[in-house]
Amino acid sequence: MRLFVAIDLSEEMRTSLVTMMHDLKKADVKGSYQPVANLHLTLAFIGETENAETIKEALKSVSYKPFRMAFGEKGSFGNTFWIGIKSNQGLNKLAKDVRTALAGYLPEEEREFVPHITLIRNCAGKTQTVKAAKGEMMVKKVSLMKSELKKGKRVYTEIFSF
Repeated sequence: MRLFVAIDLSEEMRTSLVTMMHDLKKADVKGSYQPVANLHLTLAFIGETENAETIKEALKSVSYKPFRMAFGEKGSFGNTFWIGIKSNQGLNKLAKDVRTALAGYLPEEEREFVPHITLIRNCAGKTQTVKAAKGEMMVKKVSLMKSELKKGKRVYTEIFSF
């Protein structure tokens, strides 16, 4: 199964992103927009594995104190358009601790952790004309998510949380 560790978004943050994506569409920005139900902040991508139970056990070693998370600037990796999350100690420590706990299960990554929420893949158009979403939330839960293709669409399901 295909797994990743993520922070789900509050309704307030999700609503703000829906407004931003609507504004991007009005600005004629083309691409594959993420379904609203799939919007999340990835802390660690695991990929294909049969070790779900072992990964759950490894994640039980991660502890954190609830912290605030807020949208930051927008940006892109190639033609993938995203909105960033303002850097903060709680988020950075959590991401580091999750990645340390899962060190034997994560694919090699060459880039550093850049907290972001993917909005559009294969993005084309003038994204700079649209204002970045505003919003913040308390992070009180982290989820191990399963990613599946169902009827040609990506569906994410929580299989464990802490």
